[in-house]
Amino acid sequence: MPRYMLVTIMLLGLASLFMPGSARAQTVIDEWASVKPPAAPALKPVTLVASETALLAMDFTNQTCSPQRRLRCANSVPKVQALIAAARAKGAFVVYSVALPGSTAADILKELTPAAGEPVLPPLGPDKFIGSDLEKMLKDRGIKTVIAIGTQAHTSVLHTGGAAALRGFKVIVPVDGMSGDDAWPELYTAWHLANAARIGPQVTLTRLDMVKWGE
Repeated sequence: MPRYMLVTIMLLGLASLFMPGSARAQTVIDEWASVKPPAAPALKPVTLVASETALLAMDFTNQTCSPQRRLRCANSVPKVQALIAAARAKGAFVVYSVALPGSTAADILKELTPAAGEPVLPPLGPDKFIGSDLEKMLKDRGIKTVIAIGTQAHTSVLHTGGAAALRGFKVIVPVDGMSGDDAWPELYTAWHLANAARIGPQVTLTRLDMVKWGE
């Protein structure tokens, strides 16, 4: 290669280092900075058959759902408490879980204390089906619909809700019954569950006050 061409290429390379960011080729990370979040998904009212419905109340514990640790979760507790009470009164199957290693049923918030006979899954990670008999418990009771609530949104609710959908269950997600450290994980979880292949068609997004029980 002639020397003048080599010098030209080197000069062009140096010049590119001083160009504005928009003039240089962007990486995918650069593109992410300009991404606009999707619009909030539509919420729909639901009417459920209690005998065919399970309510999964995931990881509402003193360690994970306090004003100090996760204020958004703590603020959701009164409405979550009302949903659990209504589901229990109608005869729905209520299942709890705890999150952190070493946690037990005693760590569940006192406002949401399990009733006698309601199972509490041990710390299993974000997908409560893995390493448990949850699927068998649901199928043995003829459960067709699962309500997924808990904290965090992008761990337990996303992965357990998605896993339930992939196992053929209808999944109801009250968006104000799942919480993260801020609003972004909640929006992402709702978007993912509503749009993911084979999961979205099984999922209905709703609000806690839009959940009704049929006779």
